[in-house]
Amino acid sequence: MQESVLPNVGFFAKSCAVLVCLCGVHLIVALFFYLTESTSTKFYYRQMPSDSHTVTSETHRGAALVIFDNGTVETDLNKRIYTNASVNKDDVEELAVLESCPETSPLLVGPLRVEFSEPVNLDMVHIENPQLMTGGRYKPSDCVALQKVALIIPFRNRDEHLKYWLHYLHPILQRQRLDYGIYVIEQDGVDTFNRAKLLNVGYVEALKEYDYDCFIFSDVDIIPMDDRNTYKCSSQPRHLSVSMDKFGFRLPYKQYFGGVSAMSKQQFHMINGFPNNYWGWGGEDDDIFNRFKRITHTRQTMNTDGINSLKYKVINTEKNKLYTKITVDIGKP
Repeated sequence: MQESVLPNVGFFAKSCAVLVCLCGVHLIVALFFYLTESTSTKFYYRQMPSDSHTVTSETHRGAALVIFDNGTVETDLNKRIYTNASVNKDDVEELAVLESCPETSPLLVGPLRVEFSEPVNLDMVHIENPQLMTGGRYKPSDCVALQKVALIIPFRNRDEHLKYWLHYLHPILQRQRLDYGIYVIEQDGVDTFNRAKLLNVGYVEALKEYDYDCFIFSDVDIIPMDDRNTYKCSSQPRHLSVSMDKFGFRLPYKQYFGGVSAMSKQQFHMINGFPNNYWGWGGEDDDIFNRFKRITHTRQTMNTDGINSLKYKVINTEKNKLYTKITVDIGKP
């Protein structure tokens, strides 16, 4: 009896040893992917000064080669076609032939040299981007983009900054293989600026034109220094400009959510958009951060102050090859 048990014990011991080894390998692989994922936000931005012509150029900084995840990709053919346009046979055949764009675009170049010492004009930007369509729209011709992205810029009296933003961002977005549109939302009048309300307006107006599923909210004076920082949305809201030269390539404080951020349509609706009652610079970015944290004060206001309470009047809409500019009256403080 004793002799028949010993072989079974030896086999059991060997099996346990193999299992422990496999568990160890699994932990090492999981740790590797975790550490790799944790560096995904280490991309750098430069902020344009108020007078771009007086700035000397600076060398660029490197960035980790990690691409943001993009969340769920729509595969329904009908959802890839303009919602405000009739669907014809040619559209369906074109989309049926084209494959989805790759998750990581092979056109990306990595760190960029960003400088503001040389003048930029819109005619030059237009010539540099011949594939743009009216309204600053673009989509790849050789593949179907994974996301439809609207870039919303709150704006007033920043024409010089806008030139540089368009000069750098259009080529970056095209290399990232995005189906995108540029919306410059200009506040009419001279009353106190309300960045957050303009972002809400941009969201609503952009959806009137196209079925965008991702929204990038960007200040006009912030330029990415690496095109691998993809302007896309993921399963969680994404703060894209976490490392800016203005702050020594660090966040000024933990809750900072300003500069450039990305949210899907579902995420934006879930928090009822941005608050409308922040007049003047500052505050609205922290509020939008807290809406996801759902602190006490924000929980009391987010259901009544946002997209569902948004009021404004469109004064003028200008469309050219580089952008759509919508001038609006958003009221007074």
